[in-house]
Amino acid sequence: MARDGSDETAPLLNEIGEEQAALRRVATLVAAGAEPSALFASVAKESVALFGADLAAINRLDPGGGVVLVAGQGLVDPRREMSGFKLGPGFAAVVPVWRAGRAVRFDATDLSPLDLPETLRAEQVVCTVSAAILVEGRIWGLMGVGSRRGPLPPGTEQRLVRFTELIGIAVAGTLARAELRGFADEQAALRRVATLVARGAPADEVLAAVTEETGRLIGVDHALTAQYNPDYSRTLVATWSSTGAPLLEGSRKPLGGRNVHTLVFETGQAARIDDYSAASGSPAGDAWAVGIRASVAVPISIQGRLWGAMGVASTQGPLPPGTEERLAGFTELAATAIANAEARTKLRQSADEQAALRRVASLVARGAPSEEVFAALTEETRRLLEADFSGMSRYQPDGTIVTLSWASSGPPAPIEPGSRFGLDGYNTSTLVFQTGQPARIDDFSVATGPTAVPARGLMGIRAVVSVPVKVEGRLWGIASVMSMRAPLPAGTEERLGGFTELAATAIANAEARAALTVSRARIVAAADATRRRIEGELNEAAQERLACLTRQLRAAQAAAPAAGDLGQRLERMIKETSGTLDQLREIARGLHPAVLADGGLGPALTALAARSAIPVRLDVRVAGRLPESAELTAYYAASEALTNVAKHADASEAKIDVAAAPGLLRVLVRDDGRGGADFSQGSGLTGMRDRVEAVGGQISLLSEPGKGTTVEITLPFQQPALAD
Repeated sequence: MARDGSDETAPLLNEIGEEQAALRRVATLVAAGAEPSALFASVAKESVALFGADLAAINRLDPGGGVVLVAGQGLVDPRREMSGFKLGPGFAAVVPVWRAGRAVRFDATDLSPLDLPETLRAEQVVCTVSAAILVEGRIWGLMGVGSRRGPLPPGTEQRLVRFTELIGIAVAGTLARAELRGFADEQAALRRVATLVARGAPADEVLAAVTEETGRLIGVDHALTAQYNPDYSRTLVATWSSTGAPLLEGSRKPLGGRNVHTLVFETGQAARIDDYSAASGSPAGDAWAVGIRASVAVPISIQGRLWGAMGVASTQGPLPPGTEERLAGFTELAATAIANAEARTKLRQSADEQAALRRVASLVARGAPSEEVFAALTEETRRLLEADFSGMSRYQPDGTIVTLSWASSGPPAPIEPGSRFGLDGYNTSTLVFQTGQPARIDDFSVATGPTAVPARGLMGIRAVVSVPVKVEGRLWGIASVMSMRAPLPAGTEERLGGFTELAATAIANAEARAALTVSRARIVAAADATRRRIEGELNEAAQERLACLTRQLRAAQAAAPAAGDLGQRLERMIKETSGTLDQLREIARGLHPAVLADGGLGPALTALAARSAIPVRLDVRVAGRLPESAELTAYYAASEALTNVAKHADASEAKIDVAAAPGLLRVLVRDDGRGGADFSQGSGLTGMRDRVEAVGGQISLLSEPGKGTTVEITLPFQQPALAD
């Protein structure tokens, strides 16, 4: 009996021994830290031999409830994909059994309602035993053995559970190592990106690096970083792909529909789509084009402001749980890099803006002509705001607008300064005119009206920003910047506004100078007219009466006795009257020399030099007559200069050079006297300067002590004059 008992227990002991040997072999692989693929393949092979099965399979459950084959032995097609196999109601009913650590047996009659894929039915098994692989209390996957010949031996369930327990330990260890390795890899990747941030690398370089590091670390097919735009769109600023077919960097698409970018924008939270076949909207079209089937995106926020999103995508299936959290670590670095770059950009922009403003302000301060200020302003704003075109235009009383200046980053603008357009339709010129406020059009294809047609057709404008130019509270015109590519950045209005304030100052100054010049010229003209009137009255009345009195006295002298006191008295009266008449004539000539009115500037200066108290060398190169204001100003300036030389210079001689060119008269008075003259030292020089500047001329004084004095005067005039 004992021998018979030994004969009965021998197979059981042999079975236990074989099982223990198989478990030891598997345990050895686990202890050695074998790669999961090698471990799973070994377990499947050991299971077929140990249980006398025809096949064995180890499957992983993905987050979406699908079943993915990770190792198989004895399968009809060991390469088959089972990711489409979902846990149906039949399998779901036994999940609690699996979670309890028990195995489940199915025979051929049990398989019919399980809604299995054709690839599994093709195995033609008549009996299977499966058990859950539990990792930290949750079902990680399934292991099953099957027979095509008949039922599997009794006890297969319990023996299989012992294998799955060992697999669970192996998987837990593998996941722990993978998590540790992933943590190390993640920290290394974060350090690499942090190094770029710390050394102040440009934002585009950092974003490209963080996008690539994210894609490689998470092991996805695509990674991308997108920026949200004010016009409810997103732009891909950095992309990476492991497939060699990345999404198009710089692609700009409107938001809307169901896609991760729109979801993040609308909620400010992370978003996941595990089946992109149900996605919609323009961004989804980009995803479909490269075969994306699932995607996860998380927001990038800067100082509480939603800036954009970072996303990863798969062409295989849903991304693992926890992808959102892993992405978040990188978005913090991306946000830091963007914030730093924005701060540096703002600082640089501020410095550039201040420099540009100073250059324009210096023109305004020195009273440069408005045309020069406008040209400088349009070029500075175009360069500073990185626009393709910039311009200034002025509103006219007749309801039109006139172009004053243009600046272009390329070929000259096809619209010439001086072009006039009506105000009508939907365009920034009309909007500013109607509201008095800045106006923006980000899509110029919708613009209409006289100014929109040439801007869109001839210049290719796609977006424009215009701000009003107001002078002393009244709307004077507009300053504009234009783009041929995309909408201009937010804040363009404010930055452009700083320049329009300078333009308004320049315009106000120019108008004030013009008004002052007109007023002073009017005063000078009135003074000249008054002098002519006084001269006429002196000639016609006082001189004539004195001449008549002289004639009467001579007649009385002739009738009086030749000798005696009366004759002497009459002689003295005649001399006194004649002297008074000569003095009056001299005063009249000083008020408005007759020779200047009759003969022009040359003869008048010749007479002036002849009467001078010091020798004068005269060189006059003027052909014909000049406008009266130019001749009078040149004559009186030369006269005042010679008077100063005679009174103060202690000079031996003076020289007067006069030359006329088209539209300009130049008068130069030099002496070899003591020098040291200054505009502040006397009323003569000050009056000379006032009269010259009143007619739009310029005067300069060079008078070093001991080196004589030079007065140079330039006078503009309308009528051309040619030199000899």
